[in-house]
Amino acid sequence: MSVVVSNLTKRFGAHAAVDNLSFSVEPGTVTGFLGPNGAGKSTAMRCMLDLDPRDAGGVTFDGARFKDVDQPLRMVGSLLDATAFDPNRSARNHLRYLTASGGLAKSRVDDVLGLTGLHDVSKRHVGAFSLGMHQRLGIAAAMLGDPQYLFLDEPTNGLDPEGIKWVRRFLRELADDGRGVLVSSHMLSELELYVDHLVVIGKGQVLAQGSVQELKGAQQSTIIVRSPQWEHLGELLAQRGASYTPTLSNTIEVKGVPAELIGDLAALERIPLHELHTEEATLEEAFLEITQHSQEYTSGENP
Repeated sequence: MSVVVSNLTKRFGAHAAVDNLSFSVEPGTVTGFLGPNGAGKSTAMRCMLDLDPRDAGGVTFDGARFKDVDQPLRMVGSLLDATAFDPNRSARNHLRYLTASGGLAKSRVDDVLGLTGLHDVSKRHVGAFSLGMHQRLGIAAAMLGDPQYLFLDEPTNGLDPEGIKWVRRFLRELADDGRGVLVSSHMLSELELYVDHLVVIGKGQVLAQGSVQELKGAQQSTIIVRSPQWEHLGELLAQRGASYTPTLSNTIEVKGVPAELIGDLAALERIPLHELHTEEATLEEAFLEITQHSQEYTSGENP
């Protein structure tokens, strides 16, 4: 059983915001949903939950269409907009309203307030909440039905370090409990710590899928070499198909050959090495490489 997205397409006029998108969210896993600004992530998540109509394709939740699920809040909880609250309503009353409309037990309100650390401020108006508190309230609302799946769009936006750590641990525990989590975020270094699977999209299309290690492994590693004879060593490496870039004093970054070849070549040519180590590609580097031709918005040159 899983959430299966098949050939999902959503157009706004002639523009395809989501274009033939297919992937799945498996129970027991945290799936990271990545893409540049304007890639179609939020639109795709809204279409998956029937909040926006689809032009083509389908989505099933454990084999059923979302509109056919008897108790949707028990199937999936979502946080797509952290500011979608009545500012004049208290946090507790907001959750009470959702509980009543979803046919859920009243006891769930106190459960999720305690879960998200909002119990002491539950009577305050939501309009007085910070962005981080809005995020916690959104997660509380998403968990009211104790759902099998959780969809979160930028859940750590506005959270302090303790809150970010809490979200990381919370989502990991949900997955370890057998639930499926889909989380969209631009905090790549944070996602790298706890996701199991990644779906990277650009211009509404899937660009890559796989584990963090699989996506990082597809990128070339960088080898840091420091030597007083770096120019000579660089020339010799270039003859063997490597590329190198001078960085710090007497230091070059080398790509295209293994570290063992560099060490053997330096020994053969009697070139002293003061440093030789491999830096694996980061998720950020892999992401930028994968999406380099799908960026809707790019920054200009530094002044």
